[in-house]
Parts: sequence; C-alpha cells; structure tokens
Amino acid sequence: MKLAEHYGHKPVDELPMLFQRILSNCTLDWFRRQKVQNALFSNMGDFESSNEDEDFNLLDTLSVAGGSDLGESTESQTERAQTLRAIEIEIQQLPGRQREAFLMRYWEDMDVAETAAAMGCSQGSVKTHCSRAVQALSQALHAKGIKL
Repeated sequence: MKLAEHYGHKPVDELPMLFQRILSNCTLDWFRRQKVQNALFSNMGDFESSNEDEDFNLLDTLSVAGGSDLGESTESQTERAQTLRAIEIEIQQLPGRQREAFLMRYWEDMDVAETAAAMGCSQGSVKTHCSRAVQALSQALHAKGIKL
C-alpha cells in the first residue's frame, strides 16, 4: 500500500528497489516494537484470560478479589500490582512528547507514520522520542530493581 500511495509516480524500473526498502523498513519497525514490548511488558501475557475476550482489561484483573481462581498467591499478585504501578509511575514521569510517542507506538501499536501524523512532527522525531523514552524507562525500572 505504501508503494502505491507514495511512489506511484516513479518509473516502473525503480519500483522493485523501493518495494524492498519499504518492506525492510516495515520489518525492522515491527521487530523494534516487539523488542520493546517484550522488554517492558513481558509479564502482560500472565494477565490475559484463557478465553479470547475482546473486552479484556489488564487493570480489571488487578482488582479481582484475593480468592480468585487464578491460582496465584496473594504475594505474587501484590508484587505484580506493585510492578505495574511502578511502570505506570515511570511512564507518567517521562517528558510529555516522549510519553505521547511511547504510548502511541507501543501501547496503542500505531506505526511511525501514524504517530508522527497524530503528534504533528516528523517520523524521525517520533523514533527519537520513543528511543529516549525506552531508555529512560529501562534505566528507571532497573534502578528500582525491576527486571522485565
């Protein structure tokens, strides 16, 4: 789609090279998003319910009473809740543009172009903001002894 939308006016002999570059960039973006999501949110899968409920809300699982059938100890539930709270606090402490870019890219799963359009900045700025946010979060959580 990107090839047709942005490069339809190019000569036909340039299209294969452009397609390869677009494919390569999209693939790299996807792997970078996955790396960050896995690093920061590796335990999110533990919270998912066994049925494929479209209205699943992670925060709802934290407010479940202690006698739930999750088979998890109260201590483990408390540790998980504290970890999530620490992550939320660190995200709140990020500078506004970094927080905005980080949440759009990795929480809302928007691509770089969508995020740039929503933020009214260039794609390079989005990548810079995201990189700095991930680095800051990683350092802050590591300093608190949280290893995800």
